[in-house]
Amino acid sequence: MKTSVMRSHSSSLTLHHFSYSGLTPPPKRRTSLPVSSPRFCVPVTSSFYSPLKLQIRRSKNVQDRRRRSGNDVVRVNATDDDSVGISSFDDWTIEEDSVAAYVHSSDSDGDLVLNSLSDEDLPLEEALAKASRRIALRGKGLKRHKIYPGMIMNLALIIFLTMVLLLVDWCGWKIVRLPLAPFYLTSPFLISLILALCAGYVGIPLLRIFKFYQIVKKIGPEKYLTKKRTPTMGGLFFIPVGIAVARFATGFSSAEVGATAAATLAFATIGLLDDALGSTKQKSNGIDPLLRLLLEAAVGIWFSFWLDSTRLSSPYGMKMLVPLPAPLGLLCLGKFYLLLTPLCFVSMGKGVNITDGLDGLAAGTASLAFIGMSIAVLPICPELSVFGTAMAGACIGFLFHNQYKAGVIMGDTGSSALGGALAAMAACTGMFFPLFIASGLFVLEASSVVMQVVYFKATKQYHGSGSRLFKMAPLHHHLELCGLQEPMIVAGAYAVSSVLALCAAYIGLKSA
Repeated sequence: MKTSVMRSHSSSLTLHHFSYSGLTPPPKRRTSLPVSSPRFCVPVTSSFYSPLKLQIRRSKNVQDRRRRSGNDVVRVNATDDDSVGISSFDDWTIEEDSVAAYVHSSDSDGDLVLNSLSDEDLPLEEALAKASRRIALRGKGLKRHKIYPGMIMNLALIIFLTMVLLLVDWCGWKIVRLPLAPFYLTSPFLISLILALCAGYVGIPLLRIFKFYQIVKKIGPEKYLTKKRTPTMGGLFFIPVGIAVARFATGFSSAEVGATAAATLAFATIGLLDDALGSTKQKSNGIDPLLRLLLEAAVGIWFSFWLDSTRLSSPYGMKMLVPLPAPLGLLCLGKFYLLLTPLCFVSMGKGVNITDGLDGLAAGTASLAFIGMSIAVLPICPELSVFGTAMAGACIGFLFHNQYKAGVIMGDTGSSALGGALAAMAACTGMFFPLFIASGLFVLEASSVVMQVVYFKATKQYHGSGSRLFKMAPLHHHLELCGLQEPMIVAGAYAVSSVLALCAAYIGLKSA
């Protein structure tokens, strides 16, 4: 029996039962199903619905289809669902785990499939392939944007430092007035770089296995919460590389290199304890800050007594001298030299530790500081120059794993060791003034923290409520909150540190 009724969306009716009034009936096995967009119609060519068999075609007469679809009266065949070959609307649901559900789950992905960029009609397989290629290319483009800044900065650092060291090797006779081996400073730099780079591919998986992850403070920027699954203690695999290369290059005969390596390992041990206890307790600070300060001061005091009791190879014939540029000349500090050394150890260890807050920031600036100090101490102790270049190469090798976005963080194990190594180089040669210049970025970062604390306490005492000088200390977090991107801040720090390293090298050569 046939009746005329108003259009209905009841699930008990099937598509085969609908036909437009006054028009030629469609084929029995073919039904035109309008989609949400007026530009397309989706013909179903079989009774079994499969989203993968849909063919997308552009309608040739959109206005005519709109006019025809506006009829309010349709003809209904009063039959049940089982009498025809098309399932009811209840069966036209898309399972969540099906391919169609994935295609329609994202608006952007769906546009790539449905909204063709050309006027040609493509089969579904070709349309999906074309869309998948566009999605893959889009993902590669985002990946390149993340990797390229860090890689470019690493290559720029390698080229810059290699050219500087080659120039110093070429002019070594004029600097030292003694014959030096070919590539005296360049060789340990490149060897340490390659070994530290390779060691990272072994050390990082081990850190993940033992679950030594970075502990992120809740008071920091929100984006740093994504770094809580980043392995830490990266200093475990690149600090020993730099020390080993320096010891082999100097033939295990230099007392200065041996003592500097011992102080570096002592600071690395203190940082390792802090990292290990922090990872166990799930806190950012493993060792009590006061206890850590006392341990670092103890290492500095031990180094001072070693300097006082050991005969060092010095061109001046006496110890406890601080070379300064003309017209100041040599400054004899006497016993005050023994007090300056522990202060230098503590301040340098803390300065590098504070700077290690952005991907690649501490490692890159430390490598530049080591190169500046290596050139500055070359006339006084060439063996320490080899130690400095080896440590710089190890930092660059580690930097390939620590670049934006970092796959590993050096942790206190690495930052404390780098600070101790720089302080030991200065204490053995008296080059405290070049160290202050080469480590200018570390001094600036540590000073920003001190200024923030002092300003806050002073304003709180006088006004009742404390105010801050920076949005967040140290300085690199303040720059982030001002809107600068992390790679831009690191690149700027590299540029500033490069200038400071060259200035420190020049002042050291003029002072010696």
